[in-house]
Formats: sequence, structure tokens, C-alpha cells
Amino acid sequence: MSSVALFRWMPRLAARVPWIELGEWPTPVDSLAIGGRDVWVKREGDSSPRYGGNKIRTLEAWLGHARAIGAKRIWAMGAYGSNHAIATIVHARAIGMDAGAVVFPQPHSEWAVENAGAMIDARAELWRLRSVVEVPFAGAALAAGARWSETFVGRLIGAVEVAIGGIVMPPGGATPIGTFGALSAALELSEQIAAGAAPAPKRIVLPVGSTCTTAGLLAGLHVAHALGAWRWPLPIVHGVRVTPWPVTSHTLVVELALRTLARLYALGGPRVAVSRRELGARLEIDGREIGAGYGRITPRAETAMRVIASSGERAPRLDGVYSGKAAAALLRLHERGIAPLLFWATKSTVRMDAPALDAMRAAPAALVRWLG
Repeated sequence: MSSVALFRWMPRLAARVPWIELGEWPTPVDSLAIGGRDVWVKREGDSSPRYGGNKIRTLEAWLGHARAIGAKRIWAMGAYGSNHAIATIVHARAIGMDAGAVVFPQPHSEWAVENAGAMIDARAELWRLRSVVEVPFAGAALAAGARWSETFVGRLIGAVEVAIGGIVMPPGGATPIGTFGALSAALELSEQIAAGAAPAPKRIVLPVGSTCTTAGLLAGLHVAHALGAWRWPLPIVHGVRVTPWPVTSHTLVVELALRTLARLYALGGPRVAVSRRELGARLEIDGREIGAGYGRITPRAETAMRVIASSGERAPRLDGVYSGKAAAALLRLHERGIAPLLFWATKSTVRMDAPALDAMRAAPAALVRWLG
């Protein structure tokens, strides 16, 4: 039997949805006592001993897709400290596929430095942009697989020649390809609740950055309900904004969830009769914890990280860029008495080593200077 819940519930999709199993599923669900009351944790950080976190689910779908179309290399896009970018490099290499990353600056933090250093240490090809504004141009250049030195794009981001046969993911892999990973996670969670590992949550709290996991869970909960796997009232998916509007707008998340359901049906899955309005009613986008912007730690996130860390030996690892801000919202909801709450702990449990000196010498100079 497949370890992927998607294929346990819809076995005929196994022949129609390209997939590469990377993670150790299911990830655990257990509780933490905070203020004398329990909150529940889905430990996505434990998904892989190589490098874990929620992005492993996304990459099972994306790397399967890349291999199915014959791609020899896969490119990730993200900030210097992107969890998605380092996860792509680590797991693509593990299956024998080449990987590179298009990266742009972000505020300096210990978590961003860890990931950036790991990308450098992997000696992956890194294409450094000067700003997130250049991302669409870089994507176009990479996807075309051609030299752009005589074009406006080339003047923006420099001349580069890309071998034909590569595939470029958008930031976070946020398309209906990538969302199938979190859709599967919703089915997995329904099995764990049915087995008594946790109560059915009233809210699932997670950081929302690229929207891939949030939209996939939103779609997946409705699929699980339609299949009879989710037998309880549907929870609110409570996405805590860590990147700004409009990337994390309520409308865009719902739209990606709808596109995910449409792809599922087109591939032979169930037709889930849910409207845009009904999907939107099960989603809350919380902008109260973003602070000064992406990658900038907030006092409330710092406090939440201390509280979670002091809750016991099984406290999940958090970071100040994503999961710490979601934890701040979790504690705010917990103080209001909303229960049961399930925290989707997205940060990899695995800590990455600092880069070797020779790898630093070969890395983009601006990125090395940023590392300090």
C-alpha cells in the first residue's frame, strides 16, 4: 500500500499523477500543553531525515512531474533563505536530478543564513537576482533556455545560458501540480484523526507565503469530506501571512484551490461540488503577524517561539521567517479559547551545516557578502 494518502483514497490516480516518494509519511500528530490546555501539532518538520518541512510534499509532485516530462534539471525560485529552494536542491540530488535556484535578497536572519549556506555548500548553480521584482524576467529566461544578453531581461539579470531540458517552478511550487502534496496531507490528517491521534480541529493554523500548502489543504479538506474520509465539520484553514498582499490574498488562495480541484477531476478524481464562496468561507488570511515584512522577525513571533520551545522536549522547531509568525497567531487564538487548534509546523527539524570554505569561494560574491 502506498505511503501517500492521495493514492490510498484514489488508487487509480497512481497511474495518472506522476509522483516520487521522498518523505516519511505520515508525519506525527501530537499535543503540546500551553497555559494548561492542549494545542495539537502536525509535525511536517519530521518529513525527511535529509531536509524536512512542508515543501517535501510539494516536491514529491513536482519532481514526479519533472521526471515524467524528461527534464534533466529543475530550478527553484525564492529568497536567499528559501526553504523551498534548499529542499529542491537536496531532494532533486537524492533522486539523481540536477537542481539550481534563482534567489533574491531578504533580511538577514539565522534561519535564512542556514539555508543560504546549505545551498552554497551543495555547490548548486545559483542565479542571484538583485530584487524580487526581477523574478518574472528570470523565469522567462530560464524557461526559454536561451541566451538573453542582448535583451532587456539580460541587462537586468545578466547573461546566462541554460541547457534545454530544464523545468522552472514558480516560488514555492505554487501551481495545481504542487498543491497535490498538501491535498494528500489533508487525507492523511483525516486518517490520523479517525485513528484517535488528535481531535478534529476547529482551525488549522499555518504560515502562508507562496500559498501552495494553504491552497492544497483547503482543497484537500473538501476532497476528504467528499470521499467520506473527513467525517467532522470542516475546519477553518487559518493562513498567517508572512509575505505581503497580493501574493497572499484571500482571492488568490481560493482560486488556486479551485484550480487544484479542477485538475483532480480532470485526472479522474472526484468532482467536488464546492463553490468559490464555500471555499472562501473555510479560509481566513490573517495579516496581523507580518510586522515590517517578509523575513523580518517580530517581537510577537519571538515570544511565541520561546513559549513553544518551553512546552517540552517534543516542541517543534520554529523559525522567525515563517513558522514563528504562525505560532504568534496560534497563541492569540489559544488565548481566545478557540479549540481544538492544530498547528501545521512547517520548519524542517533537520539543521543544515555551514558551507565549506571552497564552496564559499565558488558562490556568487554578493550572496557571500550577505552571509557575513
